[in-house]
Amino acid sequence: MASVSFANVTCRYPGAIRDSVSHLDLEIRDGEFLVLVGPSGCGKSTVLRMLAGLEEVTDGRIWIGDRDATALHPKDRDIAMVFQNYALYPHLTVRENIGFPLKIAKCPKDKRDRRIKEAARLLNLTDYLDRKPKALSGGQRQRVAMGRAIVRSPEIFLMDEPLSNLDAKLRVQTRSQISELTDHLGVTTVYVTHDQTEAMTMGDRVAVLKDGQLQQVDTPANLYDHPANEFVAGFIGSPSMNVLSGTVEPCGVRLENATVEFPDDMRARTSNPTVHLGIRPEDLEVVEQSRGFEAHVELVEELGADAYVHVSLPRRSPVTIVSPNTERPAHIIVRTSGRSPLKRFDRVWLAPTGHGHFFDAETGHNLAPDDVATDAGNEKDARVATDTGSTAA
Repeated sequence: MASVSFANVTCRYPGAIRDSVSHLDLEIRDGEFLVLVGPSGCGKSTVLRMLAGLEEVTDGRIWIGDRDATALHPKDRDIAMVFQNYALYPHLTVRENIGFPLKIAKCPKDKRDRRIKEAARLLNLTDYLDRKPKALSGGQRQRVAMGRAIVRSPEIFLMDEPLSNLDAKLRVQTRSQISELTDHLGVTTVYVTHDQTEAMTMGDRVAVLKDGQLQQVDTPANLYDHPANEFVAGFIGSPSMNVLSGTVEPCGVRLENATVEFPDDMRARTSNPTVHLGIRPEDLEVVEQSRGFEAHVELVEELGADAYVHVSLPRRSPVTIVSPNTERPAHIIVRTSGRSPLKRFDRVWLAPTGHGHFFDAETGHNLAPDDVATDAGNEKDARVATDTGSTAA
């Protein structure tokens, strides 16, 4: 196993007008499962390929353990990569596909067979060793690709959107298997995905990228509760956070008839008369008219235990939705209990009743003091250290 360090790493392709990855500083701990997440084209796969040695580093250094790996040939990095499209040899059996890297490395046959059987046992592939890839399901093929990586006993696993070709049900099943497997093996893993649900459920920590720049790296819980800026707030969470523009008044931030307390330490960090208030769907409730802002129900999604109510604001509403997507009408999403009595065209009044997030209207930065998220992260690290110490004892 090994840690990984990106030190001010930049990648710019010839002829490009901007960096694909810009001045990336990122520490990945030994044995950690780190997820790189972000929209398409944000640079996450480029980061993975630079670590694998498949893309050249324009500037900066990459360290694997105590080795400077910036200019190392891919075969000298002791890294195994799992690709999006499986990359299996169709004419070889599962046994031969898994053992292929060992055969290339001229590993003795008895040792090779032993490691193939162990990998197949871990991945529940023992009964399929003599089949060819065409006789396997998508999930089984993905496990074969992982088995081929496991038998090498690498220092680092790299996974580039390995679940994107699977259907929804199989993705849930396979991601739990990957989490259990990497936890069992204890190998440092860097996992790339654009699916924030995968990121939140699989990663020890999650690094969020946008336009080649690192926005925030933290535990899934801290990303959800303490987003560094509006982009992270909107990207992490499903459904995403609602962001509204509110007026700063002495009593707090006003949203029509609703007033949200605006702490003094946040008030001191901005001179703008308006702020952006982020509210998770579960932190909005339907209230009486005198306590909320008006909204019109456009759609109710019944999900059984929960329901998502999509609402729009009246044309002359004093409240404004801050929407990063201008291609479709801006909606507010409210999460309610299932069997919601609300229906399309209903007129309702909403108010924040849970935790709110305040962002600077110009920069988009979270106005919460920096030590709020830091303290939460330190508590997490302290718990991990304590648990590790208890286990060692």
